[in-house]
Amino acid sequence: MLSLIPWRRNRPTEVSTLQHQVNRLFEDFFALPDLWRDLDRERGMGFMPAVDVRETEKEVLVDAELPGIDPTEVELHIESGALHLCGERRREEEQKADGVCRVERYHGRFERYLPLPDSIDANDVNAEYKNGVLKVRIGKRPDAAPRKIAIAAA
Repeated sequence: MLSLIPWRRNRPTEVSTLQHQVNRLFEDFFALPDLWRDLDRERGMGFMPAVDVRETEKEVLVDAELPGIDPTEVELHIESGALHLCGERRREEEQKADGVCRVERYHGRFERYLPLPDSIDANDVNAEYKNGVLKVRIGKRPDAAPRKIAIAAA
């Protein structure tokens, strides 16, 4: 004869405990990038300018946030099919001995490589720096524009 084991709804089982541990493992794993980012910032490697890249039929537009950076300290190159943006954020030399608990303005060298489509014209590039935002406009070659192909009926 079969013996019945009483079932309790809230009783933890080995399977539910294992499931809980696996869920925590994934939650902890996906929280690690924030931890690493914070550690990198503390080592002075944390500044990476935020960049927006948009593409229209006629051009590629790049907006890079560079607040507090002197535009003469920024270099911009197009090489190997990518836009290379690099520069350095310098630390202000003013130091006050007392009252400083933490400094969260990061300084140091930064670099970004942004891949570009093959259709760009490397000779048609304009860059403008205003209110802490670097705006780069890269034109496309006229022959690279999409064209409609007529289909002949047979």
